[in-house]
Amino acid sequence: MTAPDTPLLSALRDAIGSAHVLTPDTADLTAYEQDWRRRHRGRALAVVRPGTPQEVAAVVRACAAHGTPIVPQGGNTGLVVGGVPDGSGTQVVLSLQRLNRVRALDADNLTLTLDAGCVLQVAQQAAEAAGLWLPLSLAAEGSCTIGGNLATNAGGTQVLRFGNARDLCLGLEVVTADGRIWNGLRGLRKDNTGYDLRHLFIGSEGTLGIITGAVLKLYPHPAAQLTAWASVPGLDAAVALLALAQRHLGPGLTGFEVMNRFALSLVRRHFPALHIPLADEAPYAVLLELSDSEDEAHARARLEATLADAIERACASDAVVAANLAQARTLWHIRESIPLAQAEEGLNVKHDISLPVSRIPAFCAEAEAALHGTVPGARVVNFGHLGDGNLHFNVQAPPDTDAATFLQEHEAHVNQLVYRLVQRHGGSISAEHGIGGLKAALLPAFKDPTALAIMRAIKRALDPAGLLNPGRVLADNALP
Repeated sequence: MTAPDTPLLSALRDAIGSAHVLTPDTADLTAYEQDWRRRHRGRALAVVRPGTPQEVAAVVRACAAHGTPIVPQGGNTGLVVGGVPDGSGTQVVLSLQRLNRVRALDADNLTLTLDAGCVLQVAQQAAEAAGLWLPLSLAAEGSCTIGGNLATNAGGTQVLRFGNARDLCLGLEVVTADGRIWNGLRGLRKDNTGYDLRHLFIGSEGTLGIITGAVLKLYPHPAAQLTAWASVPGLDAAVALLALAQRHLGPGLTGFEVMNRFALSLVRRHFPALHIPLADEAPYAVLLELSDSEDEAHARARLEATLADAIERACASDAVVAANLAQARTLWHIRESIPLAQAEEGLNVKHDISLPVSRIPAFCAEAEAALHGTVPGARVVNFGHLGDGNLHFNVQAPPDTDAATFLQEHEAHVNQLVYRLVQRHGGSISAEHGIGGLKAALLPAFKDPTALAIMRAIKRALDPAGLLNPGRVLADNALP
């Protein structure tokens, strides 16, 4: 049965076809209304699924004509409630999952052009099929989409060498708030013809325009990639190991992850089939990746020499190099299973923070001491991309404590404690997850006032009616 016709729904059906306009009385919209962390369940007026950039533009024009807010959504894997509707039932969710084509691969130019709804793993496979490499890698790569990666300026495990999603993007196609299409899909590495508009939309979380296509950089595939696991006695030692590895391996060091003992204990508890190496109860473990342009023998000699030097200098107490690709994948799978193990353990307070690498040991020591002093029994799950200064400094409820009650009673206080220390140490309250609706109300306390004023001016200029993802990034109408 079709939902009652309204002028807006009629216009949307005319634009993209009735089969791709979903309403609460004709379809289960839970997958579009519930965020990945289950922190918020909204209610949509409708979910629309356009199949081309032209259809996206038609949807935007229809919504603009009726003054209806739009929430763009990719794979809905975000962690800051940035891609689901509020509870008003007045917002249209614009899903980009049908825009999923790989448009072109230019091997000579080392570029990949694709739709915004293309899943990251599909993009990686397209590059691989051409003997090339797309070095954007996230735990959610099997379901997150390129448009979402760019809209949030996603990070991941290769940022140390290749930068965030922003650094891998050469061109964009964007539907503006008034329904026009900007075609900036040129795979140029140099183009000084005025303002670089792609950087306005990358990281804007759908508040300035809707990304429908992108040109991404590709790289020759390394001749060899090796992964190692090292036990380290503390974060000071981990930072020293990073510096040592950078001296030994240079740009070949493409991954450097850190995990505390409690994070790994959660993986061991909830995924017992995963064998965690060097179970020596060291306070921290480090995962290193070397990408080498010669061959595996050369790579292994370099990596083993680095680790031997680290043990001699007491940067590491023990280390092992994966013997083959299967072992390497297992090591990475352990690291990527930490968020899933946390979810199994129960709701937790998440912090996606960045700091100067040199300040990380002092910050963590102060933050853990402050937390244990004010929230006895709280358990810190500390892991992340140490190579680029990004930590996921999360706080789990004490044992035998109801997680939902813990969040209700302590989340606001824990956030303030952690974010004030981040600010004191010269860091950022959001490294790679974005602001979304979860942190929008917090941002004014931690962002330079002039920067916020400039951001609001850009928002007014590009979306004067405020219909694109309202309440996200900027605090007006932010979700509670």
